[in-house]
Amino acid sequence: MALTASNEFTLGKQAPDFNLLNTINGDFLTLESAKGEKGTVIMFICNHCPFVIHVNKELVKMANEYQLKGIRFIAISANDIVKYPEDAPALMTQLAKDENYPFPYLYDETQEVAKAYDAACTPDFYVFDSNLKAVYHGQLDAARPGNGKPVTGSDIRKSMNHLLENKAVLENQQPSMGCGIKWR
Repeated sequence: MALTASNEFTLGKQAPDFNLLNTINGDFLTLESAKGEKGTVIMFICNHCPFVIHVNKELVKMANEYQLKGIRFIAISANDIVKYPEDAPALMTQLAKDENYPFPYLYDETQEVAKAYDAACTPDFYVFDSNLKAVYHGQLDAARPGNGKPVTGSDIRKSMNHLLENKAVLENQQPSMGCGIKWR
């Protein structure tokens, strides 16, 4: 597993729109239809990445907690399924059911959405305010497979709490780290 850091995403930048297949129910979702009242977390993840597998339970826990507060979560997989068939939509559907994802799990078949966000790794996290302006792009927390640090979601939780409390954007945002997105 090659360690890849997230690319820079300018704070204040508007979230790029999309219209992607929700593998959980077969519907197509736009950003506008899926965004949260108070904020939106967009996560680039995939089925097979050990970094994503390491944090899956915390993603579910966080989404269940913060969606009640008006922050919606949206997961997107953009990996090339020809070279990585374990990330195919049917298997995304199964994983979402197995993990009890309380958020849509979208498939970016063309990889255009991942490119629009300049996503680099899985997981790659973006937090947007109610106007879909970027307020956070960085790591979930300092936990990585094998480093012994607990998975708490502390960094992203802090950014969401700042958003909900109308506090300033976090100044110290550490890049996310994970497997590189599998480009065609």
